[in-house]
Amino acid sequence: MELSRAITLHLPKRFEVGQGTAARLGAWAGEVRTLVIAQPVTAGMVDRLGLAGAVQVFDGVQPEPKDTDLDAALVVARDFRPDLVVGLGGGSVMDVAKLVAALWDSDQGLTEVAGPNKVAQKCSLLAQVATTAGTGSEGGIRALVTSTETGMKVAVESPHMAADIAILDPDLTMTVPPAVTAATGVDALAHCVEAFTNINAHPLIDDYARMGIRLAGQFLRRAVTDGTDAEARAGMLLSSFYGGLCLGPVNTAAGHALAYPLGTRAGIPHGLSVALLFADVLAFNAPAVPGKTGEVLAALGLPASDDPAQIRASVAGYCADLGIEMSMQANGAKESDLRAWAEEAHGIRRLMDNNPRDMSVDEVEAIYRAAF
Repeated sequence: MELSRAITLHLPKRFEVGQGTAARLGAWAGEVRTLVIAQPVTAGMVDRLGLAGAVQVFDGVQPEPKDTDLDAALVVARDFRPDLVVGLGGGSVMDVAKLVAALWDSDQGLTEVAGPNKVAQKCSLLAQVATTAGTGSEGGIRALVTSTETGMKVAVESPHMAADIAILDPDLTMTVPPAVTAATGVDALAHCVEAFTNINAHPLIDDYARMGIRLAGQFLRRAVTDGTDAEARAGMLLSSFYGGLCLGPVNTAAGHALAYPLGTRAGIPHGLSVALLFADVLAFNAPAVPGKTGEVLAALGLPASDDPAQIRASVAGYCADLGIEMSMQANGAKESDLRAWAEEAHGIRRLMDNNPRDMSVDEVEAIYRAAF
């Protein structure tokens, strides 16, 4: 926690936030060849970006993107040869956009760049335009896709995947349904909390995390209640962005490790997977980081407590009040899978080793069963 400890933080080169900023992308880019990575639900927003020149849209990204989605996008990119790649969507879209911008004109493939600092170059300029408030991928240098061979997430991290421009326009998020707003909002909150309570926590990142947590506490409920509340939508985009900044230098911990099997094995959307486990992981870690846990509870307007059971109950109640069905079973998980998922999550050491409290396979399984 000492300020003198070395840390590296990569940021987008340009950052636009506020209503109407999506339309500024075209003026920034000029008349260039632009490949937009999207999903069907966001592809219709392309005309709001003010793009000039030739535009190609690839909308074949799944909510939990696979390496096959990336391969298909790369085929389009290599045929189109873009000057600019735009990620127009949530974290899944923006992660694929990062990898496309880094790989379409490269001899490297996903296998060669998996892990930290293995990407050799950036092949195109990269713009990230967020349409949900959750992953904060627009602010980070990490991308995740699921391997169709192993069913595990493959993580790539490189400063070559930093956005040249990141745009947070609340107008693009106003049609996100309440259930998705709630789940992705808790994901944004969890990014901040897991970095804040991390064994690699740093004062610089702590302050980004605090801002993200406070913004979620102030605006998440409002955004769920009224999707047209521009201030709440902007506040949650900022909360998500700050969470994204936390991921590069510090990263997440057990909460995300435990969430991954729910997405890759049961098909539960990532934000919802994180939300289902958020209360249990925060309560488990509370004895190791009581002061920071207290800050989180206060920011969310929840009562102070040192009792893990009380912390779990109040935080789970907070999530349920957002409309989240706080049951893994109700969202498609099967009890017979829990032990195997626990072993898989425990093996994701790049995240589990960041946790402020050691967690055994049995303890992971107990958390799954408590959330089941």
